[in-house]
Amino acid sequence: MRPFALLLLAAPILLQAQSASLTYRLGKDTLAIEQYTRTPTALTGEMIQRNGPAIARIAYSVTLGKDGRPTAAQLKRMQADGTPAPTGPREVRFTFGADSVIRETVFPDSVQRRAFGAKGALPNWPTFVYGPTELLAALRKRGAADSLPAIGAAGNLGFTGFTSLGGDSVRLRGAGYPMVLRFDGSDRLQSVDGTGTTNKVVATRATGGMDFAAIARSMKPTGALSLRETVRGAFGPGGMVVVDYGRPMVRERTVWGGTLVPFDSVWRAGANDATHLFTTRTLTFGSVTLAPGMYTLWVQHTRDRTLLIINRQTGQWGTVYDATQDVGRVEMQSAAAPGFVETFTIAVRALGGPRGVVELSWGDRVMSAPFTVSAAR
Repeated sequence: MRPFALLLLAAPILLQAQSASLTYRLGKDTLAIEQYTRTPTALTGEMIQRNGPAIARIAYSVTLGKDGRPTAAQLKRMQADGTPAPTGPREVRFTFGADSVIRETVFPDSVQRRAFGAKGALPNWPTFVYGPTELLAALRKRGAADSLPAIGAAGNLGFTGFTSLGGDSVRLRGAGYPMVLRFDGSDRLQSVDGTGTTNKVVATRATGGMDFAAIARSMKPTGALSLRETVRGAFGPGGMVVVDYGRPMVRERTVWGGTLVPFDSVWRAGANDATHLFTTRTLTFGSVTLAPGMYTLWVQHTRDRTLLIINRQTGQWGTVYDATQDVGRVEMQSAAAPGFVETFTIAVRALGGPRGVVELSWGDRVMSAPFTVSAAR
C-alpha cells in the first residue's frame, strides 16, 4: 500500500461545477436515479430508489478541504415526498479529522455520537450512491493507498478502495457490491457496472438537472423483484420431491453464458436465498445418490456442458456456496424452450414409475436432470 502521507499533495482544481446523473437499470427497468454536483470545495447529490414496498430518497453532501479530502459529510433519508423517513435516523453527520472521525446519528428525540480512530478516513455510501467515488478516484490518482479506512451510516469502521482492472476501469472494494467503475481523465465517473455481482444493475453518465420531486411522483415501488415459489412432484404414497426457489426475470438481459448465468460461475439456480430441494425418498441422479433429506441446488454453465450441483449445506443465502459440501455434480440435458421464458421456472415432473426430472427453464433454454426414486420403505 502507498503511504497516507501522499494524500497531502495538492488537489487538482475544478474550474467550474460539474453536474451529472446516473440511472441505474436492471435490464429494461429503472431501479434508482442519482444526480450530483462536484465543485472544488464540495460534492452534493441526491438519489431516489424504487424499493420493494416504497420509494426512498437520500440526500447527501461532502465538504472538501484544500487537499481534496472530506472534512465533513451528511446523509439524509427521506420518503418520496421529501419528508423525513418515518423510522430510523433522520440524518447522519460525519466530521473527519486528521486521525479520527466522529459520526452523529440524529433521531427525532436524540443524537447518538460515536468517535473512531482512523487516519485519513472517508465516507462509505449506501448502494446506488456512487457519485462520491469521484473523490476516491482523484485521491487515488494523487497516490492514495489502495485501501483507505471508511465509515458508513451504521456499523463499525470499514474500508474503501479500488482494484485496477486495466485502462480506465476499476473494481470498487469495501462497499456492498464490487461494482466495476469507469472514470475519464478528469476523474469523472462514466459508468457503473454490476453485471458481475448479484446486484446486476448498470448505469451510464448523463447530464444532471433532473426534477426529483416529479420523478418521485411518477415512480412506483418494485414489489418483490424475484418472487419465491415452491414446486412439488409426487411419487407414490408419501413420496415427494419439493424445490423452493426465487424467480428472477430476464428483463432484456442475456441468460445462459451471458449476464445472468455467466460461463463457469456457480449460480444459485434462482434468486435471493439458496435454492433448496427436499425429498422423502432416496433419489438417484446419474451416479449421484441422495438420501431422504434437504439439500441446496446450484448450477455451473460452461461452454461444453451444464452441471447441476447438489450440496449438503442448507439454510444459507444464495451467494454462500461451499464446494467442500458438494454431494456431487450431474450433467444436465439442454433443449430449446418451446417459447421464451421471461421468469425463471423450476419444475419437478413425475415421468411414470420410479422416474422423474427436475427442469430449469429460462430464456430460450430448458436444462433438465432426470432421476429415479426408490420404492417406499
